[in-house]
Amino acid sequence: MRLVWQLLAVAVVAFAGGQGVAAVQGNWFLTLVLGLLTAVVAVLVYGWVVRRTEHRPSVEVGREGARAAFGRGAAVGVVTFACVIGNIAFLGDYTVHGVGSVTGAVGVVGYMAAAAVTEELLFRGVLFRIVEERTGTWIALVSTGALFGMMHLLNKDATVWGAMAIAIEAGGMLGAAYVATRTLWLPIGLHFGWNFAESGIFGTEVSGSGGAQKGLLDAATSGSELVTGGRFGPEASLYSVLLGVLVTVAFLWSAARRGRVVPRRRRDVPAGAVATLPR
Repeated sequence: MRLVWQLLAVAVVAFAGGQGVAAVQGNWFLTLVLGLLTAVVAVLVYGWVVRRTEHRPSVEVGREGARAAFGRGAAVGVVTFACVIGNIAFLGDYTVHGVGSVTGAVGVVGYMAAAAVTEELLFRGVLFRIVEERTGTWIALVSTGALFGMMHLLNKDATVWGAMAIAIEAGGMLGAAYVATRTLWLPIGLHFGWNFAESGIFGTEVSGSGGAQKGLLDAATSGSELVTGGRFGPEASLYSVLLGVLVTVAFLWSAARRGRVVPRRRRDVPAGAVATLPR
């Protein structure tokens, strides 16, 4: 039942916050405020429901080291996506027409903060963590990554390939980031940094959401969909998949070195044993 209660608690915040942010789109200040508020409330609710249902401190969203972990994740996300755009631009398929909107980019901060926090709490904080306790890291990584990709089929310009790309690059990369650190702050930062770079900086589509947000650059992609991702956006680009896999491998290598990869649980090992892993 803890899985149900935790998912329900965070999903209610995500839905309410998402509706609020959607209602004020076009107003950069209210989008920023409501987005950040949704993120903060989601973390608080997650911490509360974990303490109530698992009778333990919610260390994965603890304050200690949170700022540094979030910052490292955001840096990795921005740099990785910049490499994707750099490769697309090298082929002449990404063109900058001019300066975009500074206030638009500020609004994107709130929009992407709400999305990154709520999605990471749901998929890595609840689903991945609990599935991993029962099945081990590898099955949890594949199953929750696939589910994360399938969720994006609900987006306006979704494609099967786009969902598969998200499952591989994002589901794997974000899950591996959690495994390597055992804190949700790094995958939250990574998720936020990638999405903000994609929309808030480079002005491209985010996972088939139905229209690029106004970022710092007024730009457009053209050419082969395998290179640019087409209407779904650069997350469906082969470059995103390749770079996402490389980052995933790096995180998993780090996790293995630190002894944080959970093997398939034996019957005589308690399901909560994962909580004792080194951080």
